[in-house]
Amino acid sequence: MLPTRILSFYLLSASNHVHVAVSSFSVRSSVSVRPLHAHVHIQLSTPVKSRDSICLSAASIEVTDGGDSIDISTSASANEKNIAETKSSRFRSALPTITKTQIGDEVDRQILSSALPSMLNMAVVPIVNSVDTFWVGRLGITLALAGQAAANQAFFSLFFLVSFLPTITAPLVATAVGSGDMDEAQNKVCEALFLSNLLGACGTIMLVGFPRTSLGLVLSKDAAAMQYAVPYLRFRALSMIPALVSSTGFAAYRGLLNTVTPLKVSLATNLVNLVADPLLIYGLGFGPFRAFKGLGIAGAAIATAGAETMSGLIYLRLLLRRKLVNFSRLFKIPEWSSIKTLVQGGSAMLLFQLVLNIAFLTAARKVQAMDPTGVSAAAYGIVMQIYSLGVVCHLGIKATAATLVPSERSKNGDDAARKMADKVFVWGTLLGIFLGVAQMAALPFLVPLFTTVPEVREACKAPALVSAVIQFVNGPLFAGEGVMVGLGTFKALTSCTILGAGIMVSCICSPLGKSLNGVLLSLAAFNFFQAGLMVWHYLKMGPLKRVRSKAD
Repeated sequence: MLPTRILSFYLLSASNHVHVAVSSFSVRSSVSVRPLHAHVHIQLSTPVKSRDSICLSAASIEVTDGGDSIDISTSASANEKNIAETKSSRFRSALPTITKTQIGDEVDRQILSSALPSMLNMAVVPIVNSVDTFWVGRLGITLALAGQAAANQAFFSLFFLVSFLPTITAPLVATAVGSGDMDEAQNKVCEALFLSNLLGACGTIMLVGFPRTSLGLVLSKDAAAMQYAVPYLRFRALSMIPALVSSTGFAAYRGLLNTVTPLKVSLATNLVNLVADPLLIYGLGFGPFRAFKGLGIAGAAIATAGAETMSGLIYLRLLLRRKLVNFSRLFKIPEWSSIKTLVQGGSAMLLFQLVLNIAFLTAARKVQAMDPTGVSAAAYGIVMQIYSLGVVCHLGIKATAATLVPSERSKNGDDAARKMADKVFVWGTLLGIFLGVAQMAALPFLVPLFTTVPEVREACKAPALVSAVIQFVNGPLFAGEGVMVGLGTFKALTSCTILGAGIMVSCICSPLGKSLNGVLLSLAAFNFFQAGLMVWHYLKMGPLKRVRSKAD
């Protein structure tokens, strides 16, 4: 023992870092840490005249007399145990501490300040879409609900297929802004807008000119719901380009770590949609406008398209004001050397969206063909509408991870980015638990809002409960996707999604897919498998994994 001086050592060895705290009653002492080939050496310079062995964190510590110094070395086997303990406690240590005065540390507050406005912004759209479904449901026509669900599936399948560029714009802008290169940020935004407008024009022509072809992915040619789906899709498709402009603008502002401005835009424009919905669906019915009888289901599509057009114009003006867009460059074909990174990353995300579209189109088509009355299709549309309210909150976490992690990595390196990512996973998981419980509790009140048809209400019960359970795993799933997008591991993300989507489609094509409950269970299988892959990739394969050095 050391009778004249009390020394306390606390060693945590992980990756390339050794953290040491030394307390001593001696007047002068210092610590130096030197990573050598086989050991981690901690040298304490203090006058000690004895030699002994001590046990520290279950590691064998050898104390040798080096004259006026002590050499303390830990073996590789001890470090491996410490590393294992560190991995098992990473997410526990990332849990936020809540006091009366504050929630968590500075990183937690940064995540919340970015995620909450993003969630609210993204939640506005499905809430308004839910209002569309509410008013269409008031028509009392089951096939109208089925047609709207089919048209929305066709629209969003193509929209998300061509909106892969805004998805990767946010992390590119965040990285450029984090390094202080605003010119590069403007380049990425202009390039994304040019390509988005080009793809959006193609999508608009396809949906407006050939709606039955697009709906054929979801409905059979002689489906009774086709008469309602065609006019809805035609008017809805007019907003394709404005919606892509809005998505790019939102991504650019996320890259600036500004999520409040997009929230204001979304609230203002969707308020227009809320007011216009009942007026265009049912007519005015008063004063000089009494002759206007309303447009039925097509009125809902026109209201939504008008609001999205307004949103696109506002974003364009904001981007011009922030000098993130040069108007003359919007119509100039960018050079390949300039858009190479955008296109290469975008091609992987395009495949990612394509795989998701195939999976969800398979599910939608299966449901639409279950019964000729449209009860299963209407129930599926309502269940997915309720489910999407929770998904957009998870998308807020995904967007936060996709911007904050690369921004933090650009500014402060891998350790800071890893801490940020760990906490995003924790917040995503907590959010998933909350949303799952909240959806279960709210289902008896939500389902009757969307339909007055008793058969549809009954058909919604079990599938809606399954969709609530899925919310529990959506937390780590979307957090992991956001981290992978932010770090640019698009190919790995796509590969994981292909595996998960393969499981989903296999389940749907099996006897399990013969019922609406089975289709939702197939979706659950996909999400559970995908969530596990996201966590595994982050810890074991991703750029932020902990790598043991040769010294360990």
